[in-house]
Amino acid sequence: MTKKIHKRDATASKKSIVQHAITLFSTRGYAGTSMDELSKACGLNKAMIFYYFKNKKGLYEAVMEEILQEIYKAITQKISSSKSAEVQLETFIKTYGSFACSHPYLPALLLKELSDSGAVLPEQLFTSMRKLFALFSDILKRGEDEGVFQKSMPMVLYFMVIGSLNLIVTTKPLRQKAANLDDIALETCSECEIEDISHYVTSNILAILKGA
Repeated sequence: MTKKIHKRDATASKKSIVQHAITLFSTRGYAGTSMDELSKACGLNKAMIFYYFKNKKGLYEAVMEEILQEIYKAITQKISSSKSAEVQLETFIKTYGSFACSHPYLPALLLKELSDSGAVLPEQLFTSMRKLFALFSDILKRGEDEGVFQKSMPMVLYFMVIGSLNLIVTTKPLRQKAANLDDIALETCSECEIEDISHYVTSNILAILKGA
């Protein structure tokens, strides 16, 4: 009985560390995240944190892995009931957009990883990133097989989708500030809902795929 309790406590502790680390890494960045602050936030001493994750780098990798697994699971669950490639594509984009909006740490951290081209990604993290792209690519291939999509460049379209949605979420404060200035009239989409933005992205991607 004691062993079972200890195992549950260990699982809960690791989950708490990762969830609090997600918030800190996304708001302060890797360098600005303090292990002392993390220790205080999750109510565990630093020795316990390093017992589970060895070092700060290991913790960051666990955070990124958690994020990628969450979004992959959310999308696969949503598209499993879709009967056509077109609906699956729309579901992929809307689910990603909704997830990014409700979990703002996601676009912040993913943009950092995608822009840090000089870094070498751990194999497990690289595999998780590839799984998300492979899911998107498979949808496009299915559309080609169904005769509804033209042959395309999946990687380009993939970055058009996640790049647009990530930037829309992360730049919201900047766009709101720009919209409130009187010197230059700008349409910043500062009040746009993520559903409307996802629909706009979907419509344009489908137009490309259908040659419209």
